[in-house]
Amino acid sequence: MPASSRAVSNRIWTIPNQITTARLVLSIVVFAAIGLRAYLTGLIVFIVAAATDWVDGYWARRYNEVSKVGRIFDPFVDKIIICGSFIFLAAEPDSRIVPWMAVVVVGRELLVTALRGAIEQAGGDFSANFAGKLKMVFQCAAVIASLLVLWYKPHVPQGLDMAAVSLIWLAVVSTVYSGGIYVRAAFSSFPAAAGLEESLDEAEQDADSSTG
Repeated sequence: MPASSRAVSNRIWTIPNQITTARLVLSIVVFAAIGLRAYLTGLIVFIVAAATDWVDGYWARRYNEVSKVGRIFDPFVDKIIICGSFIFLAAEPDSRIVPWMAVVVVGRELLVTALRGAIEQAGGDFSANFAGKLKMVFQCAAVIASLLVLWYKPHVPQGLDMAAVSLIWLAVVSTVYSGGIYVRAAFSSFPAAAGLEESLDEAEQDADSSTG
C-alpha cells in the first residue's frame, strides 16, 4: 500500500516509536563511546542503532503503525545520531573527518528541516526522496569507516584508510547534492504556496469588507 494512502495514527507509544526511542538512547551511548575513545564499542552500537532505523520503518509500514509523532520523531533521531557522530568524530584526531565536513552535514539538515516545515505548513508535500535516502546510507558508511580507522590506529591498513576517505567524501558530496535537490524542490513549491497565501489574504479582505 502506498505511504500516501496509509492512515496516520495519533498514537504516541507505538512499537516503531519505541524502537526510535531506543535508537535515541543508543546514539547517546555512541557519543559517549567516542568521547571515551572506546571506538569498537561505538562502532558496534552505531551499527545496531543504524539497523533499528530500517526496523522501525519496516514495522510501521508492515503493520500500519505510521503515526504523526513517528513522522516527526524518526527523522529527528536520525539527524541527532548522524550530526552528533560527525561532530564527535571531527573532534577526534585521525578520524579522517574534519570540522568543516561536520558543518556541511549539520547545515544541510537544518536547512532541509526548515524548508520542510515551511512547505508542509503551506499544504505542500516535502517527502524524502531517493537522493536523501542514499545520502543517509553514505553518511552511515562514513561513520562506520571512520570508527574502524580510529579502532585500528596507529596501524591502519592502507585499503581501509583509502576506503574510509572515499566514503567520507561520498557522504559529503551526497549531502550537498541531496540538499540541492530539496532546495530546488522547495523553491518550485514556493509559487504555489505564495498563491495559497494570496488567496487567504483575499478571503480575509472580503470578510473584513462584508463585516465593515
